[in-house]
Amino acid sequence: MNQPASSYSIAPGDWLGIVGGGQLGRMFCHAAQSLGYKVAVLEPAAPCPAGVAADLHIRADYDDVQALDRLSALCRAVTTEFENVPAQSLERLAQNSRVCPAADAVAIVQDRIREKAFIHSMGVPVAPHAPILAADDLAAAPDTLFPGILKAARLGYDGKGQVRVGTREEALQAFAGFKGAACVLEALMPLDFEISIVMARGLDGKTVVYAPATNEHRDGILAVSAVPAQVAAEHQPLYEQATNAALRIAEGLDYCGVLCVEFFVLRDGRLLANEIAPRPHNSGHYTMNACVSSQFEQQARAMAGLPLGATDNLCACVMLNILGDVWFDAADALCEPDWPAVLAEPAAKLHLYGKVEARRGRKMGHVNVLGASLDEAREAAARVAATLGIRF
Repeated sequence: MNQPASSYSIAPGDWLGIVGGGQLGRMFCHAAQSLGYKVAVLEPAAPCPAGVAADLHIRADYDDVQALDRLSALCRAVTTEFENVPAQSLERLAQNSRVCPAADAVAIVQDRIREKAFIHSMGVPVAPHAPILAADDLAAAPDTLFPGILKAARLGYDGKGQVRVGTREEALQAFAGFKGAACVLEALMPLDFEISIVMARGLDGKTVVYAPATNEHRDGILAVSAVPAQVAAEHQPLYEQATNAALRIAEGLDYCGVLCVEFFVLRDGRLLANEIAPRPHNSGHYTMNACVSSQFEQQARAMAGLPLGATDNLCACVMLNILGDVWFDAADALCEPDWPAVLAEPAAKLHLYGKVEARRGRKMGHVNVLGASLDEAREAAARVAATLGIRF
């Protein structure tokens, strides 16, 4: 059989690896397997969403040297489903395997202080902020940072590890609650709406970019992402600005794989980068049904050194996150949601993550609701949300 012309491509039938066993890993497994790859997952918990979908589940901690060596001996390329994998683990894997994204890129994004400094160095605006390493830094912080949000520099996600503070005194109390961990104090900005740019960059530096999603968060957790079939002309300049910023960030990181950059759009029209996710992203789940190639397929293609797929929208889409709350009735008793009623909506595409226990605030699945227009998708999504008892 003739080998591919590219010397760095990995042929289907070989192994790809992923560190982390959650829903992003599960959806990566499905996409990679559809391309013909076998997938090994390193994850301490069992059962886990990715572990039951993978061809092999290595049950071990993320810093277990023997497990990391086993993964890298088997898999020619390895990725991670979340950014808080120890950078040292990625460096260990890189001794024998291609790691996408590389440890250096992940290390920047793991720390909000480094992340904001890096984004700024790329010429991309961020919100006014100050690193907070000690209480004295809060005492010296400018008044313009209040009211603000105090965010732990590391290990925060889905609204965790951050506190809204109205005054310096509240910030000092919140900082004490973080037990001296490094933080970032960020000024609250006059927000109009939020968007995210999901893109992929290959080993050869070639990039593809998806249409921006407009996002709504509730209690710090993404609730809704909406994408039109075609970007409206009046939004084109803003979206081009966001796309160009994301491309600069990816190039500056020498990135390989799928990357998401979240942006704030202010009431005066200014665009500020909020944060980088070095992986497929919740706001990119719409690509699974509304695009030629999903974000998870792109991750597998990038890791394997294959050409990246087309990102064209096939239709409009509204993505609704399904949290564990919908499993509880008015009396707080566990109750299985009415999935037949959800799927009675012809344009609803349901994705459940196979998690064993439903808990309030826990991401259990999502549903992509499709439409020829965004209005049509929104109308159908409203019916699905009503069926599930989701505020929409």
